[in-house]
Amino acid sequence: MSDAVAVHGAVEPAETPLTPESWGKLGMWLFLAGDAMSFGGLIVAYGALRYHAKSWPVPAEVLGINLTALMTFLLILSSVTMVLGLAALQDGDKPRFKKFMGLTILGGAIFLGLQAYEWTHLIGHTLPHYKLAFSTDLFATTFFVLTGFHGMHVSGGVIYNACVLAAVNRGRYQAKHVEIAGLYWHFVDLVWILIFTFVYLL
Repeated sequence: MSDAVAVHGAVEPAETPLTPESWGKLGMWLFLAGDAMSFGGLIVAYGALRYHAKSWPVPAEVLGINLTALMTFLLILSSVTMVLGLAALQDGDKPRFKKFMGLTILGGAIFLGLQAYEWTHLIGHTLPHYKLAFSTDLFATTFFVLTGFHGMHVSGGVIYNACVLAAVNRGRYQAKHVEIAGLYWHFVDLVWILIFTFVYLL
């Protein structure tokens, strides 16, 4: 090393390949990887309990599939508006970004409202009819834990996106910050598709 310095002069220190932007993405990917473990564990536990249960209700007879299909469509649509909002901001079109980001937040809020309606309906009407109790029935327990855990993530995503929108309006955030928020929102949408498939459809 000393010979190389003597021949070629001072050796410049190596720069990290990670930029502040990529550090933010890496942090979000690491968080999502850990979060995926949590959701994966819950879904696997749901499958194991269902497999070993002596009796398990048919989801289509207990749950509102049509309502949940609408909720799923809203989340998928909100992912599309998130992408469109990011593209608008990258093009320097802030008004268009605000419109699409607002639609993304609205989609998440409507999803939460429909989930609250679903829970109220199930607890007040459907579940007692099937003699399902949250404290004793495996189906009801796993259903509320899975959908509730995901609902918490959607709530966090709505708040997160609203904060990002406010920060962009103040000029504090740029497209790279919106892209990081988009990673979280797309993850939440993807997890819901898995929950919808395993809990509501199969």
